[in-house]
Amino acid sequence: QVQLVESGGGLVQPGGSLRLSCAASGSIFGFNVMGWYRQAPGKERQLVATITSDGNADHADSVEGRFTISRGNTKNTVSLQMNSLKPEDTGVYYCYALRELGGLRFPSWGQGTQVTVSS
Repeated sequence: QVQLVESGGGLVQPGGSLRLSCAASGSIFGFNVMGWYRQAPGKERQLVATITSDGNADHADSVEGRFTISRGNTKNTVSLQMNSLKPEDTGVYYCYALRELGGLRFPSWGQGTQVTVSS
């Protein structure tokens, strides 16, 4: 069974930085795509950034130039470096991992980690 364990959330002042990490386990085939989504209070979950097993990264327009997603050497870890944080970045951040096997898609989610940007 796939498990995603996130770490690194917390409270930070506007303009500050945080680094989120996620370690995935339970798939001998690895993960085709890993990424981060976030959900602000009263809003739907939104894509923040994704990265493929080949290292192709994609960031939402709202975080482009401030956040950077990367995968670890083991390919089953993903990190999100968040700089120049804004109050609107506040929310629960969820790690995401996707396996694609035989044309089928198997998404997995972490439990989420709270990020609060406030003075």
